Amino acid sequence: MSEGRRPDDMVRITTPEQADAFIEHQYAAIREQVGDKKVLLALSGGVDSSVVAALLIKAIGKQLICVHVNHGLLRKGEPEQVIDVFRNQMRANLVYVDATDRFLERLAGVTDPEQKRMIIGGEFINVFSDEARKLKNIEFLAQGTIWPDILESERGIKAHHNAGGLPEDMHFELVEPIRILFKDEVRVIGERLGLPKSMVYRQPFPGPGLGVRCPGAITRDRLEAVRESDAILREEFEKNGLAGKVWQYFTVVPDFKSTGIKDGARAFEWPVIIRAVNTTDAMTAEVEDIPFNLMKRLVERITTEVKGVNRVLYDFTPKPTGTIEYE
Repeated sequence: MSEGRRPDDMVRITTPEQADAFIEHQYAAIREQVGDKKVLLALSGGVDSSVVAALLIKAIGKQLICVHVNHGLLRKGEPEQVIDVFRNQMRANLVYVDATDRFLERLAGVTDPEQKRMIIGGEFINVFSDEARKLKNIEFLAQGTIWPDILESERGIKAHHNAGGLPEDMHFELVEPIRILFKDEVRVIGERLGLPKSMVYRQPFPGPGLGVRCPGAITRDRLEAVRESDAILREEFEKNGLAGKVWQYFTVVPDFKSTGIKDGARAFEWPVIIRAVNTTDAMTAEVEDIPFNLMKRLVERITTEVKGVNRVLYDFTPKPTGTIEYE
């Protein structure tokens, strides 16, 4: 396993040579830690878990079992994309679990963001535990924990589902090969591992998924409004050349309604908040300047195509004072 702490004097990984040295070190560290045992990986399809998967596949091959859990909080089309990339293209040993109902039932009526994170993180562990019981000789759980996760967890800013230990009744040892890396370093590593650019430069996506973009108690209809508005935002950013320029962009649907007008009648519906930020290491972030005509197009599409929405707002807040995500 990688060192538990990032050395204070560690040079930022920016070059292929630095990346190759880190990768070779991790191959050896993974093999030493794991031996001939099997590893269970939480494969979301995001940058972090994908890089961990690539490292483990190249280090220990078929000893890795990837589990993709659809918790019902993924972006539109995401489960299908993960299956295509990892099972069909990378030939990974992939187990797909649709646990949507299980997660949403546990989250029903829960409004506190930290409680939601703990439920989602805890349920992830439970799902992996259920899968592990179906398999033999699983002794390790791999995670895509990165350095900002550790820092923010330690500072009490927010809990991270992948920055803590496992329940006592589970006997998995953690494998966290990119624990001491910042997000920009993870991308450099991913490129050197040969992952597709579309995956390496994919937007960061929180472990709790759309659950942290649906403030308040999560409901299926409001969650669907988040999913559909997010798909529109991503489509329009792609069309307008912003997909590769903006580090992270997404929509949030808060749990309050306001009065609007649709088809000449009163419409008491939700707002959609758009968030678009640029950052290097996720510790600070600046807001993207979206062209006004594009913003008008987003408003038009979201208010007409997304059920239950009558307003679109833009969040101009940098980090600090706002975090990148809402919860």
